[in-house]
Amino acid sequence: MLTNIISTLIPAKDVAAHCDGPCGVYDPAQARVHAEAVLSMTKKILALDPSDNSHETINTMSRYIAIKEEEAHSTKTHLLVLWTDFFKPAHLEANPDLHDKFWKAAKLCSECKVHVSLDSANALMAAVEDIHNMFWAAKGQDRPWQTAS
Repeated sequence: MLTNIISTLIPAKDVAAHCDGPCGVYDPAQARVHAEAVLSMTKKILALDPSDNSHETINTMSRYIAIKEEEAHSTKTHLLVLWTDFFKPAHLEANPDLHDKFWKAAKLCSECKVHVSLDSANALMAAVEDIHNMFWAAKGQDRPWQTAS
């Protein structure tokens, strides 16, 4: 109701943008940080003693799994924004496999959510690094790949 009153008193102008918010600020670092968390949580889950069925261990395992899944989803979200909002058809000339790389990276995010696999978590990090390199090359910059851990 309040929204209707406000929109009646202050009509909004129609606007157009090439994406959800035309900020122009994109950086694959966000995806990297989330992918690193996926890798970290995967390592922590694998380090737990599977024979320890104490409430504390089960609780810890549950928390690690929840974080891993959330971080994998966040990685996918940031990758999809780069794919759909930053990269343009012109970038395909320099990167003809761009769509395939992003599609496979998004699939790795899902793989990391569903399974506890160090191989998948490392593959996700490698895919994000590859996208990092494509991104900065598209901007004409050479930015080194650095991880927080």
